[in-house]
Amino acid sequence: MADFDKNDQVVSLTKEQWQQRLSPEAYRVCREKGTEAPYSGVYDQHFAEGVYVCHCCGTELFASENKFNAGCGWPSFDAEHTSGKVAEHADYSHGMVRTEVTCSRCDAHLGHVFNDGPTATGLRYCINSVALDFKE
Repeated sequence: MADFDKNDQVVSLTKEQWQQRLSPEAYRVCREKGTEAPYSGVYDQHFAEGVYVCHCCGTELFASENKFNAGCGWPSFDAEHTSGKVAEHADYSHGMVRTEVTCSRCDAHLGHVFNDGPTATGLRYCINSVALDFKE
């Protein structure tokens, strides 16, 4: 995880600075809007109690109580931990219409949110494990 303060100040680094801080896979996913292979991420079947934070800046994004097994191969959540920490953007890439989600503090690509969740929120935040770190 990045060593930034836990305040809400926007984190803006150059491409070179992000490349120095992140692994090649984390850079590809978080900064170039990539996707990790399904079922490959460390948090897909991770169900410990705690908070999932942005790998790039440490912002608290999702709580374990909102995590569920969607069977899609990526960690899935039905709500963000604190409102406003996850930003939504229209994504028309790959011939699809989706809603991309990013960290509102550092603009890291996290994944996508869909309106097909099984809980009362009806949401399924489908998130790349490499975009997250976990705090117990």
